[in-house]
Amino acid sequence: MDAALKARLSRIRHVALDMDGTLYLGSRLFPFTKGFLETLRRLGIGYSFLTNNPTRSVADYLKKLSGMGIEATEENMYTTSLAAIDYIRKTWPAAKRLFILGTPSMVSQFEKAGFEQLPDDPGAVPDVLVVSFDMTLTYDRLCRAAWWAKQGIPYVATNPDRVCPTEHETVLVDCGSIQKCIEHATGRAADIVLGKPDPTMLFGIMDKHGLAPDELAMVGDRVYTDTLSAHNAGALGVLVLSGETTRETGESAPVPPDLIAENVQEFGQWLEQSRQ
Repeated sequence: MDAALKARLSRIRHVALDMDGTLYLGSRLFPFTKGFLETLRRLGIGYSFLTNNPTRSVADYLKKLSGMGIEATEENMYTTSLAAIDYIRKTWPAAKRLFILGTPSMVSQFEKAGFEQLPDDPGAVPDVLVVSFDMTLTYDRLCRAAWWAKQGIPYVATNPDRVCPTEHETVLVDCGSIQKCIEHATGRAADIVLGKPDPTMLFGIMDKHGLAPDELAMVGDRVYTDTLSAHNAGALGVLVLSGETTRETGESAPVPPDLIAENVQEFGQWLEQSRQ
């Protein structure tokens, strides 16, 4: 490890961790994940679980992690649902009535925050339209979402992902593709697309933990969301090859990652060496 890299890694105080493709794939925990988290704890480096997948509430994500043997609290979690809630509160503080394309678990997160999910009714006009990765999507609600987009209702999308990673033999159509459907039908794009590579979530972590950009690393398996968000926030972007991206793709990306590791275990070893 050269001196410049060692110095840069030695400044890292907190790691933002993508989940699917980085710590696990679908329902399969990678064998190196627990050891990596233990390394972070031993080095006194904090960590947050960051995901563009809004289909689960924080409570459901914590339950999934616990089932894999990973203990975490709400303090460790930041999802695009939470990012959307924070953005709506800041941008439209009087907004309460939402039309949401999202799973029941995700909707419960918004309801916990004090928002109301509106029915598919042209008379129930929402304050904000929220479009997300919705595996329970029905054609009628898709059409109603397009209608509200066409009417000029404030429109927030939770994440730009075209597909969601899966170990199953199928394509999981994600929020980015649902947005394109609405845009093609109406000519209206979302007013803002949250989630990586938008740096909002990383800025939130910096504010929460009192971090400078060079004290935060963003680790994930995608260059167009994970490491690009790090670049946009001024943080260290670490690509791991345990998910969908190859080394060749990472190295040839328009904005390449700062580091490429085989997996989080290798990144943990580099952090450890930087402290020696």
